[in-house]
Amino acid sequence: MLFSDEYTEPAGSGESSLRERGSRFLGYAFPVHTEAEMKQYLQQIKQQYPDATHHCFAVVMHPDQSYQRSTDDGEPSNTAGRPILRAILSAGLTNILVIVVRYYGGTQLGIPGLIKAYGETAQAALLAARRVARFVEDELLLATDFEHEQDIYRIADKFSVRIGNRAYENRVQIALFIRRSELMKFKSVLADFPRITLIKG
Repeated sequence: MLFSDEYTEPAGSGESSLRERGSRFLGYAFPVHTEAEMKQYLQQIKQQYPDATHHCFAVVMHPDQSYQRSTDDGEPSNTAGRPILRAILSAGLTNILVIVVRYYGGTQLGIPGLIKAYGETAQAALLAARRVARFVEDELLLATDFEHEQDIYRIADKFSVRIGNRAYENRVQIALFIRRSELMKFKSVLADFPRITLIKG
């Protein structure tokens, strides 16, 4: 995918279920940003359904979707993890883990049937999780004299900026988080305010 500073994450968790010729499929979508979070959710679902036939999953992380993993957990190759991963990528989401638990119902579904069941269960869980747009941000640390603090806020108001920590010692220090696509323009405007020092960023 072409990188931009905008990406889409799940707004929360989502669940789904599907029955297919006796087999039961349970889908769970979780927002994740680290491998530790991913492992925690996997362990949670395995403990919740210890007697399930399979615990298959796919995970995508980072704004550019560069981290991707999937597993079939004993199902025929590429019939479970890959369909779940395709569902995530088709939805344009990142920072998300989707687990599909299967209870075997005694009837073979065949390769196409498995791909369809895992994919549809994942899609429904993703839909239930909803979505929210995020932006890649860069952190800046600005400093100025107390009497010029409002200048920082006046500049910030013109951009997509979040105000972070503030420190008041000899001078005012303010952390700003700015959308990456606006960074160069922000610095250009900042150059017109020589009393504001860019310490970091």
